[in-house]
Amino acid sequence: MPSRHIVAKNLADIFKVIAHPDRIRLIEELRGGERDVNSLAKLLGVAGPRVSQHLALLRAHSIVEERRDGRTHYYRLTQPEIAQWIVEGLAFLEGRRADESTSEQIAAVRRLWASGESRDREAATSTRSGG
Repeated sequence: MPSRHIVAKNLADIFKVIAHPDRIRLIEELRGGERDVNSLAKLLGVAGPRVSQHLALLRAHSIVEERRDGRTHYYRLTQPEIAQWIVEGLAFLEGRRADESTSEQIAAVRRLWASGESRDREAATSTRSGG
């Protein structure tokens, strides 16, 4: 099998695993370091069991690693570069933008993710701006 085919298949497999909005957001939340499931659920506004399912899939594909401390499960990215890769992918979205508000949303997400700040900051900003 040619190298191009093997590499393309491996890359497609990674795309399949991260191809869910919650998993993309999980990766971006883990950019800043290790977090426990409950914190991630709160930050994303997603039920804990659903977060655990996404993390299990990411762990099965070696995108995250788990550490247990008693009953608490902590997760971190095995290769934090994947979070930067997602931020860089925003340039593709910017090239496809449909309107000005979409462009503003992409720019806001780029600033948030590129800075490594959590959703806590995003929620506070959203509340202050009425959005």
